[in-house]
Amino acid sequence: MADLSRPEPAAGVGRASPGRTGRLVQLALLIGAAAVMAAPFLWMTSTSLMGQLEVFGSGSLLPASPRWRNYPEALTVQPFARYFFNSLVFALAVVAGQLLTSATAGYAFARLDFRGNRGLFMLFLSTMMVPAVIVLIPRFLLVDALGWIDSYRGLISTELVSVWGIFLMRQYFLTLPRDLEDAARVDGAGPFRIFWSVALPLAGPALATLGLFAFVDAWKNLLWPLLVTRSMEMRVVEVGVAAFHSTYEVHWPYQMAAGVVAVVPIAVLFMFTQRYFIRGIQMEGIR
Repeated sequence: MADLSRPEPAAGVGRASPGRTGRLVQLALLIGAAAVMAAPFLWMTSTSLMGQLEVFGSGSLLPASPRWRNYPEALTVQPFARYFFNSLVFALAVVAGQLLTSATAGYAFARLDFRGNRGLFMLFLSTMMVPAVIVLIPRFLLVDALGWIDSYRGLISTELVSVWGIFLMRQYFLTLPRDLEDAARVDGAGPFRIFWSVALPLAGPALATLGLFAFVDAWKNLLWPLLVTRSMEMRVVEVGVAAFHSTYEVHWPYQMAAGVVAVVPIAVLFMFTQRYFIRGIQMEGIR
């Protein structure tokens, strides 16, 4: 016979609700994924504070006595100030070029009605299936024939067009209402005037996303600058970091210290522009 004098426990007391359990599981998975992602950077930072013999001799993941002098020493062994300047020039020029070419081409594919529009756009997209390493040698031979090896022109010229950027801008221009453009056209504005004064200001979020991704891609680019530059005066940061890995010796603390410094600008940029990264990932998923 049931004991009617004992009160029933309140709903949800003593046991977790299914919704709360699901959120806890999601939180645990996110923390685990974040730890896995951060582990290489944390190991790199720890190694940058060790001595050369301590990296493999101690077997510890943490430095016994942090050697902060590794950072100024690593940055003075090679002219990293020049490397950072070259990377900045390279990245800003690539951003400017890709914004210009992607915005104009994207608007043309989205708004201008010309024969072969769709076929030409699909041809552009098909080039994204070609691995970049396949066209690396033709690009190098072309730049070499022009006499642009070991120069800013050779470093920058092949990176000024982004097919992904054209796709991004086209898709964004398609989402804009035509009413303002039609009103400007009635007032006598031509196609370029409509693009410059009406469509381009409305595409600010897409331009910011494209510029951010272009800057990050250029900053961390290693293969093309390694191939097209020869002198230390034209090296970029990524090539300078890789230069610590020589044929006969690898100075891991110096290389890791230079790597940490090279990552800092991108990390700071990401902290202030996370929403544009998310927008770019969303557009990547739509593609």
